[in-house]
Amino acid sequence: MSIAATETRRTPRPRADALRNRERIVSAAREMFVEFGPEVPLDEIARRAGVGNATLYRHFPDRAVLVRDVVISVMSRTTEQADAAAAEEADPFAALRRFVHAAADERIGALCPMLSGAFDHDHPDLHAGRQHLEEAVRGLVEAAQSAGRMRTDVAVGDLMVALSQLTRPLPGTACPNMDRFVHRHLQLFLDGLEAPARSELPGAAATLEDLRTTS
Repeated sequence: MSIAATETRRTPRPRADALRNRERIVSAAREMFVEFGPEVPLDEIARRAGVGNATLYRHFPDRAVLVRDVVISVMSRTTEQADAAAAEEADPFAALRRFVHAAADERIGALCPMLSGAFDHDHPDLHAGRQHLEEAVRGLVEAAQSAGRMRTDVAVGDLMVALSQLTRPLPGTACPNMDRFVHRHLQLFLDGLEAPARSELPGAAATLEDLRTTS
C-alpha cells in the first residue's frame, strides 16, 4: 500500500453529526448577520443554531473564520441559483430575471458589510467562490445580450451593484417589513435592463474589474 493511501486511511473523516452542526452554525450565522450585522454575539448564533458555545468554537475558532465561511456559503448558493436558471429557462432574459430574484432571496446584499470585515480575503476558497459566481452571472448577462433581450450599454458590474444595493438589508433598524418591497423594486430595475433601451445611460458600464478596484 502506498504512503498516500495509508495517510488517507489514517485521516479521520468528519462525523455526520459534526457536519450537521457546522451547517446549522453557518445557516444561523447567515440569518443573524442579515438581521443584526456581522458583529452579532457568537453565543447568540450558537443559541439559534441549537449548539453549545464550545461546539461553535470547535468549528470556528474566531469570528473571522465564521464570517468567511458564511460569505463562501452565500456565494455558493447564489452560483447554484444562476446555474439552475441558465439550464432551465429557454428565454435568456427570463433566466436573468429568475436569478436576480433568487439572489435577493439568498440575501446576497448582506455580503457587502461582511466583505469589509477583518478576515483572510486571499483565502483560496473565497477566491474560487467569487470566480465561480462571477462566471455564472457573466454567462447570464452575455446570453441575454446576445439574444437581443438585454440592453448592451450595461455590464455585469452594473447588475451586481444594483443587486447589492437593492437587496442589502438594514440590520438593527426600526424600518419594519422593508423586505416586502425588494422584489417589487428589483422588477422595476429588470424592466430597465430589457432591450430596446428606453434612455441613454450616463457614464460607462461598470465591469467586474471596476468593482474590484474600488472595493
